[in-house]
Amino acid sequence: MFAGCNLVLTLLIVSFVGQSHGFWPFTVSATTDAPDTVYADAGAKRIAIIGAGAAGSSTAYYLEQFANNSGVAINVTVFERNSYVGGRTTTVNAYGNPLEPVELGASIFVEVNAILKNASHEFGLHATESGTETEILGIWNGKTFVYTQKEGGWKYWDLAKLFWKYGLAPYRTQRLMQTVVGKFLKLYEFPFFPFRSLSDRALDLDLISVTAQTGQELLAKNSIGASFATDIVQASTRVNYGQNIASIHGLETMVCMAIEGAMQIEGGNWQIFDSMLKTSNTTTLLNTAVDAISKTNGRYNIKTSSEDSMTGETLTNEEPFDTVVLAAPLQYSDLKLEKGLLKHTPDEIPYVKLHVTLFTTNKTFSPSFFNLTTGAEVPTTILTTLPVDEVPEDPTKGVGSPGFFSISTLRQVINPATLEQEYLYKIFSPEKLTSEFLSNLFGTEIPKDLSAVKADSGEAITWYYPKVWHSYPYEFPRVTFEDLELARGFYYTSGIESFISTMETSALMGMNVAQLIVNDYLQLLEEKAEGETPAQAILEEKPKNEHVEEL
Repeated sequence: MFAGCNLVLTLLIVSFVGQSHGFWPFTVSATTDAPDTVYADAGAKRIAIIGAGAAGSSTAYYLEQFANNSGVAINVTVFERNSYVGGRTTTVNAYGNPLEPVELGASIFVEVNAILKNASHEFGLHATESGTETEILGIWNGKTFVYTQKEGGWKYWDLAKLFWKYGLAPYRTQRLMQTVVGKFLKLYEFPFFPFRSLSDRALDLDLISVTAQTGQELLAKNSIGASFATDIVQASTRVNYGQNIASIHGLETMVCMAIEGAMQIEGGNWQIFDSMLKTSNTTTLLNTAVDAISKTNGRYNIKTSSEDSMTGETLTNEEPFDTVVLAAPLQYSDLKLEKGLLKHTPDEIPYVKLHVTLFTTNKTFSPSFFNLTTGAEVPTTILTTLPVDEVPEDPTKGVGSPGFFSISTLRQVINPATLEQEYLYKIFSPEKLTSEFLSNLFGTEIPKDLSAVKADSGEAITWYYPKVWHSYPYEFPRVTFEDLELARGFYYTSGIESFISTMETSALMGMNVAQLIVNDYLQLLEEKAEGETPAQAILEEKPKNEHVEEL
């Protein structure tokens, strides 16, 4: 039987926790890179990486490997303005208890995510299947549950129900996903890796035809019924990206369905990226913001600021680097760039403003909130879609009548003040949750001031942690993607987010940029050996890579 047969059971239990930023839950220390630092090899190429998320950590990790394999001497410094490593992979502690970490950010990766999977094995990190304990899963359209499924049920009966209701749509969706994702995976392989233009590579691999249309159009062209597309596929695009199939492009839609072997690292996925930096012989400066970049005599001047932990005084520093990697969206970087520094400036694009709310309570969902009769069984994990007659005019306001994207019962936890068992919940929504909403959801009075709740307060809510993130772009259909090299020796990783926005693809772009940087240095060494001056080589522009015919 094909791997994705029980599609809904697998998809809807594990694909539920999207991407976002957060804070570092443990004590960390940052090494310092003072102006008088003496490097082991003063002649080594200096590389600055701005951002210690998936892309920045991956860039540093693979730079070390590729440079060592090629005999290129490098010194890498990673600047991170926050106090933690991991970017959109982070945990917080329920009740402030380190024994109860919960993913606030990117929560799962899957079997085909080779970089994350291989790194977790290499670093000895323990992967578990998923972080959601689901008993009953339901898909709600704001009026009624269009699909429900009990965990642990007879899978052949679940499969029969699925095909009875949706015909061959589940099978066709699985086949389409495998075809599309199979093309994408060629980006990891020669001759498609490395690439200087994502637009060119997407064209080479016939993925432009997928990103140029909406998920809804792609599904319809492949004879996948509208009911399955709306009920099941759209539930996945909403929980993963806060977007409906009428607006999200086809490639990201298919990524949402590639959920076989979903896993997460016990204690937090951030450990993958922390381990990448720790094993890469990299200087990592936490709590250090890059404020401005200029260029003098062919080198980039990086101006930074940080706060003295003892005095609170703001400390500034400026250092030269041969190469810069901006591993974060430029529009949110607060960078001041010297006029004319970049040959191309990335366009500002809209990002999803996602409210992620974690909280604990001993209450369960009220049947009346979901228009069920008193005493009716309510699903414990709830994804949402839209009624067939509801089409939001503004894609950025597509939550519709459900009012939220997902509600997850993550697990049971022990309240440290009362020693009573409670439920740990997670809600994704486009707006801040209100006490009125939560009161209706649980059928009980909820405190007006949720910021003041305490574990021993005796209130219905005993721990509450809300956060707002610009979590991922609105994945509107498009046929071109941002350049990787914004100027000679100035690389940008975030352009891939409009193509596919995941931990894995950010790590892939980091690996790709690392290989390009090493290739550039090798070219300079060759040119120098042939008598060409380094200055000439630095100032010359390389053409973008030519198209590669798919093999």
